[in-house]
Amino acid sequence: MTDDDTRLKTIAALVGLRGGVGADYISELLGEVTPDRFTVPVEADAAEISLSVLQQVSGPVNSLINGFILAFEVVADAYEETHPETSTEEILQALALRIATEPD
Repeated sequence: MTDDDTRLKTIAALVGLRGGVGADYISELLGEVTPDRFTVPVEADAAEISLSVLQQVSGPVNSLINGFILAFEVVADAYEETHPETSTEEILQALALRIATEPD
């Protein structure tokens, strides 16, 4: 799967969330971008196996994160073009404060 494919799946997941599709569908969609099998050296020790798996997972996870960032930037830019009274920065700061003050 290419980086673009992963970013497209990320955007599809966000659209699905906003459209009210089930969380199971979103999890399945995002799960498609992570490998379901890993290649590890036959004679590897635990540390080498861990590093190999981490390297194989980090690419898709990085693409997912990039997809979320790209989608957020586009939505935030479109929102701010409407000249809102509250900026995206203020919204994010309020969210951070709410998370910091609410119990888990």
